[in-house]
Amino acid sequence: MDDVRTVGTGPHRVLGLHGWFGSSQGWGQLPDYVDRSACTWAFPDLRGYGGRRDEAGEHTVAEVARDTLAVADRLGWDRFSLVGHSMGAKYAQQVLVDAPDRVRALVSISGVPAGAVPLDEQGRSLFTGAADERANRYAIIDMTTGNRLPAAFVDGLVQHSLDVSDVEAFRDYFHAFCDEDIAAAVAPVADRVPVLVVAGAHDAALGPDAAKATWLQIYPNAELVVLAEAGHYPMYETPALLVAAVEEFLARV
Repeated sequence: MDDVRTVGTGPHRVLGLHGWFGSSQGWGQLPDYVDRSACTWAFPDLRGYGGRRDEAGEHTVAEVARDTLAVADRLGWDRFSLVGHSMGAKYAQQVLVDAPDRVRALVSISGVPAGAVPLDEQGRSLFTGAADERANRYAIIDMTTGNRLPAAFVDGLVQHSLDVSDVEAFRDYFHAFCDEDIAAAVAPVADRVPVLVVAGAHDAALGPDAAKATWLQIYPNAELVVLAEAGHYPMYETPALLVAAVEEFLARV
């Protein structure tokens, strides 16, 4: 499947949903470090990204969830864990809503919460302008990694996003992850699966405080892991530590 990257052959099946600036290929070194004998990982592209860049879609939370379940069906996976990065974590929650009996565990990495994301006028302008302006993409990545990393690092993530995403899909997904509110739908199934929330200490948008105010409120049994040297992109910033935290959790479920 050109639109799904698979890694490993282990019995624990894991679906990874990428973030706004990511893709099936945009997971940093995480795929290099996972235990391939313990898990089989599948990293699909969302519509408008990577191998599905030219595929039309509505680019809504509901559509991503349907597409994710379709990928699981194509792979022959009845049950699986979900790992979502950034906006992918919001979409993973909708998969849990739609098919709670199929989800083994849920992992949020710098995850967008279930509710709508409150942004002031300046913040909204920055994000909505990112579809057309490279400088906006750079500013967002730089801010959410703590304004502390080399320009070449930030620009590399920007270039990846430009290379793999359709502009209109990119624009639509902002409204999906920012404006759609699925909190009421998530609440009844929030205690159905184990949940791990990973937050980077240098993430100015979705760091530990934001995780405590959102994820840990809706998922009362969730575990929080804070990566002290990471921002919003720990799969690039601290990949070995991220994989260690995720695999330790998945091994227990």
